[in-house]
Amino acid sequence: MNAKLYFFAVLTLCLGELGVAQAQGFAGLGTKAEGFALPTTGRQFEFPRDHGSHPDFRIEWWYVTANLKGADGIDYGAQWTLFRSAAAPGDKSGWSSPQVWMGNAAVTTPDRQFSAERLARGGVGQAGVNTSPFSAWIDEWNLAEREPTGGGDELSHLRMTATGADFGYRFDLDASGPIVPQGDNGFSVKSAEGQASYYYSQPFYTVTGVLRLPGKEVAVTGKAWLDREWSSQPLAANQTGWDWFSLHFDSGEKLMGFRLRDSAGGGFTSGTWISAEGKPTTIPSNQLKVTPGATASVAGRNVPVKWRLELPERGLDVSVSAINDHAWVASQFPYWEGPVRTTGSFNGLGYLEMTGYR
Repeated sequence: MNAKLYFFAVLTLCLGELGVAQAQGFAGLGTKAEGFALPTTGRQFEFPRDHGSHPDFRIEWWYVTANLKGADGIDYGAQWTLFRSAAAPGDKSGWSSPQVWMGNAAVTTPDRQFSAERLARGGVGQAGVNTSPFSAWIDEWNLAEREPTGGGDELSHLRMTATGADFGYRFDLDASGPIVPQGDNGFSVKSAEGQASYYYSQPFYTVTGVLRLPGKEVAVTGKAWLDREWSSQPLAANQTGWDWFSLHFDSGEKLMGFRLRDSAGGGFTSGTWISAEGKPTTIPSNQLKVTPGATASVAGRNVPVKWRLELPERGLDVSVSAINDHAWVASQFPYWEGPVRTTGSFNGLGYLEMTGYR
């Protein structure tokens, strides 16, 4: 089998569980985990090692979202994601590698959505992750240390670049707080049945840079949030998609929260409350109340674009509203993702990702 045919054979295998995977999104690729490693409680993160890939696990991603204000006074959002999926555990060099990589990049304005996608084979240098100095890439898209500190523990100074047919960006990200483990010291439970992932974030980036859009370039500043997650079976078989929130409040506090929907019409919620100094407090399962509100017709789907989030123990009762209702990413696994504003007991901004809406 020649290299091109082998690539498509592996890609087809990795994307093959379409009934579940297309509904759940990229994480649905992990519904079968035979032979792959599974997350366990009690593991300690090892940096910079864990900034790199974990080829014995089925799926993994490096994911950045940014809320931006342009010099033109307009609010923007930007996203950069590198996904890794494996047809088999482990890795090999050259075309025998079982790893497949996918990149998504997007920019959201109040009235337009721009996105692009890249696919790559592992083992041939087209995509991958280095840990020292840190660099994650697919083709010419890059998320990399621009000022290596030697240890690389905090991913403190990154440069993020991507281009599409009608957009591009070059951002510098500087961390002002610590890396935050999600869940139980990084063990993030996703269902009542116990599916889980390893998960940590760096939610304290300030951003400066330049955004290129049709007919203009604009200088921007803002906040960014990096998520790192890997697993082999993060969702239960009956879970049909998720609604994920990363919120920066004006108080300096932050919230990561998610609802995983199931086929019976129920949902599993959890999250992390993060203090202004970076101390995480796990939100126990189903204590965060996530209620969809107004919807919009997006890409032929009825998608919630306004939400109510409640967490009485923190005095949280907020409305979360999309800046652009039509922030649809029409990739191999299409999903909604865009910047949001929060009003109510905590004002702020953030990002919302929704998968599995048909």
